[in-house]
Amino acid sequence: MQPTFVLVHGSYASGRCFTALHRELALRGHRSLAVDLPGHGTAGFSTAYQAQDLAAFAEEPSPLAGITHADNVAHVVETVRRVSEYGPVILLGHSRGGFTVTSVANAVPHLLARTVYVSAWCCVTGTAADYLATPAFRPPDTGVNPIGDPRRLAAVRMNWRTTDPTHLAALKRAWTTDGTDAEVVAFLSTLDPDESRDAGTDVVDPAAWGRIPHSYVRLTADASMPLALQDHFIEEADALTPDNPFDVYSLPVGHVDPLLRPAALAEILAGTAGYREGA
Repeated sequence: MQPTFVLVHGSYASGRCFTALHRELALRGHRSLAVDLPGHGTAGFSTAYQAQDLAAFAEEPSPLAGITHADNVAHVVETVRRVSEYGPVILLGHSRGGFTVTSVANAVPHLLARTVYVSAWCCVTGTAADYLATPAFRPPDTGVNPIGDPRRLAAVRMNWRTTDPTHLAALKRAWTTDGTDAEVVAFLSTLDPDESRDAGTDVVDPAAWGRIPHSYVRLTADASMPLALQDHFIEEADALTPDNPFDVYSLPVGHVDPLLRPAALAEILAGTAGYREGA
């Protein structure tokens, strides 16, 4: 029976970011479903944001206030439960989506045929804060600063509708190796302005997560998720579950390139659809 790919987006994104990947998977005969994590999708948009009234926008309540990592996990677990009624589920996370993938795999390993991390967070021995403090992490310089007070908003708010050419050039360098200016602006238009401050503290559970086949797609030219950090996740996970190591793939592209031009990623995913059962 063919599996369904359940796709979990990264920071500031929503299910919209997977539109092109949906097409490529469908062309290969595969079902896919992209989730909107709680508070993401259309909730964060407002007249002030549309009009670029940044003073007013900085004061607007965030749709993410009060939403936690646990809410994200519960939402995806319920989605996986429903999808699993129709066959195997392969759960994929891009970037920050890896936090949710790990927690869902810890919670319901029996509902997953495989997990896939695409240049995604996979915390093994510590929290995100621990990894951010390691030499493997180098923060990208996007030139874009938060709008408003993240503590008061209970979220980190960005103005992705910037027209500052310096900011746009920095975002292009951070996100893509060969995307055009128009593609970068189009991608920005899909992003939500707010992101949660809560990434959770879960690490992989070898008795649950560790029994599920898992794949890691390394993006070797990624300036946002450094390759050294991607490899660090893989090495730590393999050391923890040596009998069930990551299947590792590499694409020579930047952080959002597989979302802009997903044919190569879709080919990899099509190969994982011939999953092996977890132990």
